[in-house]
Amino acid sequence: MQELKFFNRWSTDGVTVTDAGLQRYIRIEPRIAPKTGARYAGNRFHKSYTSIVERLATKLMGSGHKGKTHFMSSGHNTGKKNQALKVVEEALAMAEKKLNMNPILILVKAVENSAPRSEVIAVEYGGARYPKSVDVAPQRRVDLALRYMTQSAYTKSFNKKTSIIKALSDEIIAAAQSSVRSGAISKKRDLERQAASSK
Repeated sequence: MQELKFFNRWSTDGVTVTDAGLQRYIRIEPRIAPKTGARYAGNRFHKSYTSIVERLATKLMGSGHKGKTHFMSSGHNTGKKNQALKVVEEALAMAEKKLNMNPILILVKAVENSAPRSEVIAVEYGGARYPKSVDVAPQRRVDLALRYMTQSAYTKSFNKKTSIIKALSDEIIAAAQSSVRSGAISKKRDLERQAASSK
């Protein structure tokens, strides 16, 4: 029987999640076309049953959201899942060419490195609001890592000469290497620094 591979190109042999807290939340079972068609929508923790490659593509489709505002228009890619998957596939191929490694391993490493462990929330006491440091739930850690990676890639490519494929590939590589060139790593460090000062 033929082995299943992501995009019929990359195997997940030897790819493991080393962060114990994220092992149940980063799915690396291979899919030829990582497109579940909202099969798990409505189920609790449904995102955790979706492969990490598909989740990255889904995040690309909502690139414009930052908080409750649109910091750039995401209308140009909303709803185009096949287009988003094509961007992810080509970005992974570019990362593989640069590092000469399995790109699924690079992506998993990038998500692990850019997933924040603590963040700040506002607690209200008697009308005054105070910042309080809290630990981040594992599923939210993966969510935030993917969000920061895609937003950083779009910030570097939106209305600029750099293509989204190159920007996303550079972001994944930089995050996998824990480089400060990665917007996701910078954002994670800022969050954890704020949390440390609010303890």
